[in-house]
Amino acid sequence: MEWVPDILGDDFEACTFPAAGPDGVERTATLIRHCGGTDEGAAGVRRPRAVLFLHGWSDYFFNEELAEFWTGQGFSFFALDMHNHGRSLHAGTHGGYVADLDDYDAEITAAIGIIAALQPEAEPAPSVALMGHSTGGLIAALWAHRHPGVVAQLILDSPWLEMHGSPAVRRAARTMVEPLARFRPEAIIRLPERSFYWRSISSAAEGEWTLDDNYRPPRAFPVRAGWLSAVLSGQAQVARGLKIDVPILVLISGASANGMFWNESMRRTDAVLDVNTIALRALSLGRTVTLERIDGALHDVFLSAPRVRGDAYARLARWLRAYVLDDDGSA
Repeated sequence: MEWVPDILGDDFEACTFPAAGPDGVERTATLIRHCGGTDEGAAGVRRPRAVLFLHGWSDYFFNEELAEFWTGQGFSFFALDMHNHGRSLHAGTHGGYVADLDDYDAEITAAIGIIAALQPEAEPAPSVALMGHSTGGLIAALWAHRHPGVVAQLILDSPWLEMHGSPAVRRAARTMVEPLARFRPEAIIRLPERSFYWRSISSAAEGEWTLDDNYRPPRAFPVRAGWLSAVLSGQAQVARGLKIDVPILVLISGASANGMFWNESMRRTDAVLDVNTIALRALSLGRTVTLERIDGALHDVFLSAPRVRGDAYARLARWLRAYVLDDDGSA
């Protein structure tokens, strides 16, 4: 396994690896680790805890501040650019495309194996928390459900657990999409293109975050029938109820903003998901679910305005103190 300097600079390294899914197809993913501000550097984990972050759809890992937060909490930080996304996106492939969310299982499992292998042989494998944003939150929840006993905590940042509006919208969409997904899974579904969320976060528009448009296009990747069918199927699984038996934290904005035209409220709301629907659906995840609603937050609460994301980090730190303390009371 070869670690090389990452696009984020000296404090980060990345390694690319193959993983074969349940269908036998080998796919490529990229694991990123934070090395700055720690005592481990490039030598390995050397910490009792690690966190693995999964990005959202049409996205990649770029939030250095998030990595620094986790390192400051005593975790080794890792992020995964899943296949057909970000650092793992290759010419000739459909950006963001997957026909079944289960296809991510192999690379997530392999990434956790790599994290464990970094620990010196004389030390136990680190306890791993899994964190996911938006579609990555849906993927993380389904993975934790299918792989009980592997991760110790689950943290979801605005997870896409349900369609906008109600379960009836999801059922209707699934009825319309499935025939096309079955016979022409890579067909593009023409939907209104909006870049409101990108506008609120990108420094090329009105946000503060430097984004690579090759990795995260302003209007996102084209929506393909197979991908949308996979998401709807995953959401249906959540609606039936998952059995995740570890503590779960769900962070969402205090309000949503929707519409075909930009309005100023989109600077302080979730302009992608219906947060009230997500709040209700979160109760289907498992036995121990904590919900934090962050007033003024964007779709990714950790990309919100400094004061707002400071509130989100404080709430996350409080939750970690409650659920991730050693028996001796040390963090």
